[in-house]
Amino acid sequence: MTAGDFYALVEAARLSPVGDWNPPFCGDSHMRIARDGQWFHAGARIARPELVRLFAGLLKREGGDYFLVTPVEKLSIAVEDAPFLAVAVDRRDGDLVFTTNAGDAVRLDGDHGLRMAGDTPYLHVRDGLDARVARSAWYHLAAMAVPQAGMLGVTSGGSFFALGSAP
Repeated sequence: MTAGDFYALVEAARLSPVGDWNPPFCGDSHMRIARDGQWFHAGARIARPELVRLFAGLLKREGGDYFLVTPVEKLSIAVEDAPFLAVAVDRRDGDLVFTTNAGDAVRLDGDHGLRMAGDTPYLHVRDGLDARVARSAWYHLAAMAVPQAGMLGVTSGGSFFALGSAP
């Protein structure tokens, strides 16, 4: 079993099959995910990490809208930027693995790539859901960058990810 297979099994076991659930829309959840990754309900911050992880596992994106879904309910949720924040990056078994504020471990690879929107880096987490890469994680990633074909970047999951132009 490769490291990628292991990460896929862990992720599959941890997440609800929200992609298979298509319940009717029931209304607004009165929840919001702020740009800094904090979750709020009715204006109050959700302080318990376990609740954030629970709700994050029920998050689904359809078009440009976000929803919390169960097999029988679908509630809208406001997302200011990206639903997750990639707070750390480490090299594991030769690959780069990001950790999100919701506790997800996401291996940088062909299915979970990086994209830039202006000066802001984003990591694809799953099913149309992205994580904005926190500044500290971005600096750590940039410190690992090497030049290749006129670009600075990192290699992970068998792919090269350009971070910017090489000087």
